[in-house]
Amino acid sequence: MMDTLFKEVHYTLGNLIGDIGLGRIGLPDIQRPFVWSNAKVRDLFDSMYRGYPVGYFLFWQTGAEGVDTKVIGDDNKQKAPSLLIVDGQQRLTSLYAVIHREAVLRENFEREHIRIAFRPQDGKFEVPDATTERDPEFILDVSGLFAKPTHKTIGDYLKRLTAARPVSEEEEERVAEAIGRLSGLTTFPFIALELSQTCTEEQVADVFVRINSEGKKLNQSDFILTLMSVFWDEGRSQLEAFCRDARRPAPVGRASPFNQIFQPDPDHLLRVDVGVAFRRARLEHVYSILRGKDLATGQFSQQQRDSQFSLLRQAQVRVLDLTYWADFLNVVRSAGYRNERHISSINALVFAYQLYLLGRTEFKVEGFALKNAVARWLFMSLLTGRYTSSPESRMEMDLAALREVTSGEQFLDRLSQVEVATLTDDYWTKTLPMDLATAAGRSPALFGFYAAQTLLGARALFSKNPVSDLLDPPAQGQKKSLERHHLFPKKYLKTIGIEGVRETNQIANYTLVEWDDNIAISDDAPDKYWPVYAKRFSDEELDQMRRWHALPQGWQHMGYQAFLDARRPLIAGVIHAGYQRLCGQAD
Repeated sequence: MMDTLFKEVHYTLGNLIGDIGLGRIGLPDIQRPFVWSNAKVRDLFDSMYRGYPVGYFLFWQTGAEGVDTKVIGDDNKQKAPSLLIVDGQQRLTSLYAVIHREAVLRENFEREHIRIAFRPQDGKFEVPDATTERDPEFILDVSGLFAKPTHKTIGDYLKRLTAARPVSEEEEERVAEAIGRLSGLTTFPFIALELSQTCTEEQVADVFVRINSEGKKLNQSDFILTLMSVFWDEGRSQLEAFCRDARRPAPVGRASPFNQIFQPDPDHLLRVDVGVAFRRARLEHVYSILRGKDLATGQFSQQQRDSQFSLLRQAQVRVLDLTYWADFLNVVRSAGYRNERHISSINALVFAYQLYLLGRTEFKVEGFALKNAVARWLFMSLLTGRYTSSPESRMEMDLAALREVTSGEQFLDRLSQVEVATLTDDYWTKTLPMDLATAAGRSPALFGFYAAQTLLGARALFSKNPVSDLLDPPAQGQKKSLERHHLFPKKYLKTIGIEGVRETNQIANYTLVEWDDNIAISDDAPDKYWPVYAKRFSDEELDQMRRWHALPQGWQHMGYQAFLDARRPLIAGVIHAGYQRLCGQAD
């Protein structure tokens, strides 16, 4: 019989909770914060109460020596962990947190007590809300039931219930039976598969990946983060801390990655890491590399693994460098993108940051030239949706083209060649106008139009204020400074027989106005409101405004479809002019 790496062990819930309380069972740093919703915890207790199976646990037998672990709960444990949870963290943490009323750490890094309510009359579990809070039929927090004798819980509940309504002897018996059944869940049986202590940390990580690849639908970045937790936990913690800080304003005077344009997740920065370290985008290859696999021979070695993790460490130092990070965010702004809502592809930002770091730290490209080149690339890739469909394949191809590059000049030439091949004359005159024939609310072409207006110094329609200033996040209050205004208002279109979102919300029917003008215009026809607002400006200013907003001459008197057909090429022309401004060419 083939030797296995595990054995089967039977537990009761009480045994498991007790071992966690003592510290015998701990949590290795290969898993994430508690992510289950309270509703899922409720369903777990409901299934156990009904006697349904709720899965098995996978533990790793190991001494405390040499393994970095976390124990569940905040209190001091009596023993060092000798069993570590590999699979089943969410279930076991749920059970321990509710039965011991222990706070859990949420994904936002805040602690929360999970409350589950129970109605003995019909055995119903609920997540407490305003209704259950007022309902005397419910025990509002089953944690209290496990903390005191069952007869005391039954007595307290019946006393409160009889104060609200009459309770029969038969109902008292049902209540006592239900509460006793719930408190008896501590005898609920579980099966655990315990991995042998002869397993290496790498084998444990591999088992974790293999199990979860069929269950939780983890992606390749999760697998690599798992490896990082085993072999370089500090690196993973750094990624998570950086991403957390990018979302929270820092105290005055302290350097921070906080911003309102790019707030990455750990897997986004991980992609930057591996792109800089290995010039690769296919994370399945990177996972093999970090396990120490030679992709040419297929052989694994610890020396190879250590070498690859060394490259990853060196890359991450650059990725998390706050000076580089702040400089790159200014590149994004210089490409015309001032607001995260107008970034249609996070992958485009990820790849642009890779390019910035490679150009800055590997190819030593002069700062001005590098930032301009990356800004053009970002504008191009966002506008064309380069990394929207099959992003890994496209990023892998683009990185592969840089593997043979040896100088800053070659690096810039390569980027320029791709831009020229992508943004052809046909693209500007045929493809882009066709891309604008849509009602998609998050169209890359629409956001490219906003970016181009920013680059060209355009003012909002009927306004003296630049689009760029009004798009900046600090200018956003409870009411957005800028509104997407229907040049032909929807209610007006309805009066002429044009209805339906696909028709009324065409990109070519939108422009940016200040919110108060948008409210004032309301549902007026274009030939009614245009003369009123045109009086604010000189003829020269109006001509400039029409060019900025791609409005055909006499547009306010045109039929709706004729207006859309005439405006799309003009919008494409404005976007082209914005790109030319990035390239240093005259408008």
